[in-house]
Amino acid sequence: MSSAEGVVLVIGCGMRPYREYLLASAGHRHPLWLFNGTEPTWQERYITGGTVLDLQDRDAVLAAARVVNAKTPVLGVVSWDEALIVTAAHVADELGLPGAGISAIEGCRDKWLNRRTLTAAGVAQPDFGFVHDEEQAVRVADRIGYPVVVKPRGGGASIGVSFAEDAESVRKAFRTAEDASFGGSPAYQGGALVEEYLTGPEISVDGAVVDGEYTPMFVAHKTVGMHPYFEELGHLVSSADELLADPALRSALARAHSAIDFRYGITHTELKLTERGPVIVEINGRLGGDLIPLLARFATGIDPGAAAVDIALGMRPHIPHEAEPRWVGVRFGYPKQDCVVESVSVPGSMRDNGILTADVLVEPGARMRLPPAEFISRHAYVICAGSDPDDCEVVLDKAMAQVRLTAHPLLPSVAAGG
Repeated sequence: MSSAEGVVLVIGCGMRPYREYLLASAGHRHPLWLFNGTEPTWQERYITGGTVLDLQDRDAVLAAARVVNAKTPVLGVVSWDEALIVTAAHVADELGLPGAGISAIEGCRDKWLNRRTLTAAGVAQPDFGFVHDEEQAVRVADRIGYPVVVKPRGGGASIGVSFAEDAESVRKAFRTAEDASFGGSPAYQGGALVEEYLTGPEISVDGAVVDGEYTPMFVAHKTVGMHPYFEELGHLVSSADELLADPALRSALARAHSAIDFRYGITHTELKLTERGPVIVEINGRLGGDLIPLLARFATGIDPGAAAVDIALGMRPHIPHEAEPRWVGVRFGYPKQDCVVESVSVPGSMRDNGILTADVLVEPGARMRLPPAEFISRHAYVICAGSDPDDCEVVLDKAMAQVRLTAHPLLPSVAAGG
């Protein structure tokens, strides 16, 4: 793979089970230079070069980008890591490359800023307030009306997000959200958002933005569980999803992206389909997680990794408009209690069982804790296809029934203290 014509800089790549397919398709589209916190291993086959550095040190990342650019032109910058998208925006700005814009990415990363910006622009939002302590959280919840949702200001993947239906559960939810905030970027630590609880189905839309023009690419229907928390248990994607053409949804998405002045990139927007229409839950300035882009590739033919590179180069991505109608879903396996993993096995894909792929996410000896001790504590996943949503759910149920987790319980003292 030659980098004579320049490289696309990838800042962080994420865990192999969740992100290898993106790095692979991005590398097939254009030569890549990877900035990573450790020496590349499995990533080597997809990149033309790399730099190992502290990705949390923005100045170091900017300096390293200038060094690479002096040797071979950096033509674009991408990142699908929530914690690194602001740094990636700074790199694009520093090198004069197509990007969302620093303020737009901050408008995605900072959920409080996002709420204020979209509200000011008249985009439908849940009622909300940002609070600094438990009693303030209760006062805001009393004003909004119960139930409410309490979440960290700058989190992702529903980590630290919980449902509260009275004052005492608001206090507990505030503690959970604030504790989770200290596991992320220092810029968003402390306090929590208290928001109106929206009723209705929850979806996400990954969309492409080129020169400020927003185009939805694929819709995912989300399943959450582990009340009062919002663990994401699975998603469904289809090429035949009628929501892609829904004028109210498309209008809400376009207005929201215009409000934060997002210029170039892919976003993952979460919404609730309420009685008053689609309401934005949050805009994430990156591709979706939870293997949603892989579901889209199976279901629609869109190659999200290649699309991210195209947009980083300032080009419109290829979005196929004709694909065989089918639904593709993912289901994640969680333990029934805090445990130590002994073994995990998953079913294989066969021509007639609807399973497209499945994988194990933990090693023997891993300690798994359920919310609120830990979030996203998954031991396996299965991805399956079906002719319609119900059929796909049936196939997913059968596949998950074949996942085998052998484990022994964590003692309470061990579960609490590690």
